[in-house]
Amino acid sequence: MEKNSGIPYLSKNLEMEHAAARLDLLLNEQQLPADLYTIALKVQNNERITVEEGITLYEKGTLGYLGTLANFIREQRHGDRTYFNRNFHIEPTNLCVFTCKFCSYSRLLKQESEGWVMSKEQIWHIVEGYKDQPVTEVHIVGGVHPKQNLDFYCELFDGIRKIRPELHIKALTPVEMEYIFRKAKVSYRDGLRRLQEAGLQSMPGGGAEIFDETIREQICADKCTSQQWMEIHETAHQLGMKTNATMLYGHIEQAAHRVDHMERLRQLQDKTGGFQAFIPLKFRNKGNEMADVPEVSVVEDLRNYAIARIYLDNFPHIKSYWAMIGRSTAQLSLNFGVDDMDGTIDDTTKIYSMAGAEEQHPRMSTAELVALIQQVGRRPIERDTLYRVIRDYGETPLTEEETGLNAPSLN
Repeated sequence: MEKNSGIPYLSKNLEMEHAAARLDLLLNEQQLPADLYTIALKVQNNERITVEEGITLYEKGTLGYLGTLANFIREQRHGDRTYFNRNFHIEPTNLCVFTCKFCSYSRLLKQESEGWVMSKEQIWHIVEGYKDQPVTEVHIVGGVHPKQNLDFYCELFDGIRKIRPELHIKALTPVEMEYIFRKAKVSYRDGLRRLQEAGLQSMPGGGAEIFDETIREQICADKCTSQQWMEIHETAHQLGMKTNATMLYGHIEQAAHRVDHMERLRQLQDKTGGFQAFIPLKFRNKGNEMADVPEVSVVEDLRNYAIARIYLDNFPHIKSYWAMIGRSTAQLSLNFGVDDMDGTIDDTTKIYSMAGAEEQHPRMSTAELVALIQQVGRRPIERDTLYRVIRDYGETPLTEEETGLNAPSLN
């Protein structure tokens, strides 16, 4: 048994044995319904579940049942390893040509006094402020503004690369790209290639919301379609770019819509293998047009993470975004299929704080994030954007200087 500053870690083999034993106990429960038994047996045998079985998980799966299955898969793949990176966000604008009903962040162009629009120079200045910090990724997303066009982003990325060549640029969702490419009259491939040449290295997963067209028509009718979202990610994969995927859950959608959403992602991943992580995003109801829709419980959050891990058998990672769901729920999620906690963020995003998320100033030092993971018996692994290991905190514990109260936020 290894130790890190008094925190014990079980070996990967031992963790897998414990997870397998828990699954064996579940399969031997006499009261387990036949359909849930069949699904559990498939998980044990590493077999894919069907759409209908995915819906069954939502309708019948208890929290304990789902956690047992999801944790078995998580530990078969990752043991007790839990990934994070050192990142910061830049949101160039919150003014937007689109009017998504669930969005608390954006403002219409005519509401300019309530929003912000950054110049390239302002953004470069932010990046320069991190030159002496050990961050590895800048995450750039925001509203869709006509003046922030293809040339703007090509120049922006090229400038960031000149300031800090080693910084990984993860930027722009298909919602932004579809508008930008349409205005520039270029194909998805040509537009993505230009952004790549300028310095774009990967794409976040935002803008997916719920793929079902009837739901999408009700909550975000005027932005890119489900098919366009998929086509842009597929094109990015064809160009060698890794991307993530999300799902906005807990609003007016039903279980069948969630499973349909994950099925479309699973099919595209079978085809391209370009997705790295799936991030369920919880609907928050503060300050938007869907304020009358109640938020789902933490139990439903955990069930949803678990089902995502079970269903998306070809996705390497399931990520919980601590800035959106809060630190305690993120910790709990590590026993429900999640193996990634996102990053340090450094209080650089307003997208979820404006919607009423628990973290109104989302910022964690590396020491705090490592401790958060260790507190639930998991092994913190610092990664880069492409999941290459930078530091295994099970092997190289934090030094006294790194755990000091006055340590820099990203050190």
